[in-house]
Amino acid sequence: MCFIVKGIFGYRFQPVLLLMLWVVVSISGCSRHAKPPVELTPPPASVMPPKLPGIQFTIQVGAFSTSVRAAAYADQLEVSGLDAYYFLDVDNLYKVRFERFDSRDAALKRSLELRSRGLIDDFFIVHPQPERGFPDFQVQLGESLVQTARRFIGTDYRWGGTSPEKGFDCSGLTMTVYRLNGLDLPRTALEQFRTGTPIPRKTLRPGDLVFFATGTTSRISHVGIYSGQGQFIHAPSRGNTIRTESMSNSYFTSRYKGARRYF
Repeated sequence: MCFIVKGIFGYRFQPVLLLMLWVVVSISGCSRHAKPPVELTPPPASVMPPKLPGIQFTIQVGAFSTSVRAAAYADQLEVSGLDAYYFLDVDNLYKVRFERFDSRDAALKRSLELRSRGLIDDFFIVHPQPERGFPDFQVQLGESLVQTARRFIGTDYRWGGTSPEKGFDCSGLTMTVYRLNGLDLPRTALEQFRTGTPIPRKTLRPGDLVFFATGTTSRISHVGIYSGQGQFIHAPSRGNTIRTESMSNSYFTSRYKGARRYF
């Protein structure tokens, strides 16, 4: 027997505990070997990309004390083809979200179907899309993105779908942070670079993404979240933890390729 409780996150279902998720975020790498770069020339305004699509509703499951447990649940849902990601919430518990829906009813229908298949147990239907009507919406959303990213500092993340111990994928971090704030960012660093609106370095503001070529060519291979005051938050490479870095660091200065804005 199960029952529904309506809480601050939406509708919570409590049946029998089973399995959940994490679909890792494969991306164009975050290696640390490269050469020179100049900031890439922005495309003309006539071909500027549109704003990112918003995530109206998504499904959230789980509350784990460690990323390893969240990842273990995630792996089992990955086999079922669910586009999922885990994150560290404000209560210091790891939780998982997956898929996106235009309506609460569609999310509810999908949740019930997955529960009937034994893939999930407790779940919430979450509405992460920020309100766009209030003054300074862009500033507040940017600060929210930075605060979300800061929760990951010091945390390992998975690389290439193997294990949490192998490091946080750079564009996996940015994708997850944006999706937690209701913006459907693509998965790879190169796709993220192509999707955003180019902005000059001198106009950077918190929440923008900064891109680098850290491979052996000028191809975009690394991304971070600008956090203000010449700093950005990123996942450096496999085996390292998420941290804050200075834009004036000579390594990144010589490899900087540009910045993008999405809202």
